[in-house]
Amino acid sequence: MYSEKVMDHFQNPRNVGEIDGASGVGTVGNAKCGDIMRMYLDIDDSHIIRDVKFKTFGCGAAVATSSMATELVKGKTIEEALKVTNKAVMEALDGLPPVKVHCSLLAEEAIHAALWDYAEKNGIKIEGLEKPKSDIHEDEEEEEEAY
Repeated sequence: MYSEKVMDHFQNPRNVGEIDGASGVGTVGNAKCGDIMRMYLDIDDSHIIRDVKFKTFGCGAAVATSSMATELVKGKTIEEALKVTNKAVMEALDGLPPVKVHCSLLAEEAIHAALWDYAEKNGIKIEGLEKPKSDIHEDEEEEEEAY
């Protein structure tokens, strides 16, 4: 049911924790399933994500997608991080069961929420970034039907 990569990121999650004085912090959840993700970004003056940490309350797939999302944005520019989609997270994990697609959506939204927080704190606009939803389950049914 789950790929080896999903199991590895669930059993050995990367970048777990918090960043004190983070440049941006984003928290998103899914009221329907109860998953909550918080992502912390440390962004330098060149707009490169130097460090990223996460805390997730949820199922194994939520932990695995959070872990993979941090791996995909670490060392990237803000613009590159913004392009990390839920599909990219799923592909990097060698897929997810359809009922767990919402976990990858949460990971994408957590990145966006942390970037939004960074932009707000610094009074900047990040091209292509929209205000994130705090609860993603409204979009979930449409995404799951696409798979």
